[in-house]
Amino acid sequence: MSKRLHLYIGLVLVLIVAGAVLVSYLWLPFAPDDTSGGRLAPPGGDHLLGTDKLGRDLLTQLLIGGRIALGTALGAVAVGGVLGLSAGLLAGFATRWLDDAAAVVLDILIAFPTLLLAMLIVAGSGASLGTAILAIGLAMAAIVARLVRVLVKQVLGRDFITAARVAGVSWPRIVLSHVLPNIAPVLLVNLALQAGLAVLAEASLSYLGLGTPPPNASWGRMLFEAQATVLTSPVAAIAPGLALVTLVIGMNLTADGLRLGVSDADR
Repeated sequence: MSKRLHLYIGLVLVLIVAGAVLVSYLWLPFAPDDTSGGRLAPPGGDHLLGTDKLGRDLLTQLLIGGRIALGTALGAVAVGGVLGLSAGLLAGFATRWLDDAAAVVLDILIAFPTLLLAMLIVAGSGASLGTAILAIGLAMAAIVARLVRVLVKQVLGRDFITAARVAGVSWPRIVLSHVLPNIAPVLLVNLALQAGLAVLAEASLSYLGLGTPPPNASWGRMLFEAQATVLTSPVAAIAPGLALVTLVIGMNLTADGLRLGVSDADR
């Protein structure tokens, strides 16, 4: 499969979910807390996907879950990207012993699985969407920082950086004009990949009861609630699972397409 096909399929899958989320801000089939549909109603009529065990419309819950999934991905990438980029730049420009110390700290943080670190933060701060985004973003920051540190070291060793310093260009100008443009393609690929992991992390936290609290819907909590009625109402489990797989695969294929493009550009 070509790099462009990876990228196009990934973007289409992500845009399908994003389009549905945008529509949900303008129109929802029912109110999120409307339980007038009856328990475990089958798909059809006013309830296209049926209802859950509380009588809430599944399509409505699915759309709201999409808001949370995309919001978590964007928020966590923003937090992890800003903190990781800042820390990585500082480590890249630090003296040797500070750089070695930063490398050890980052390796220790990365040794903790993202979900485990997020669980510890959420357990200490309380379950909420904001806490989940912050926790996932902080866990992501260490991965981004280590990557940025390596990339910065590589760029600083190139001849054009030496030429810029000889010409009297200041370090802030070098960072803006040379360092950031050269590390941006690889960093973008990594952030696209981390977005998919953030969606999975949020769903996992919600499944464990550590994510977005009720009455807000989350695909992870929808899966948890549907497991008890999966034989009588399989759509309640299939719909959020399919939405989650679609978004994560879309983000991964997008990252893969971007990665292949960056690899070809470096040849």
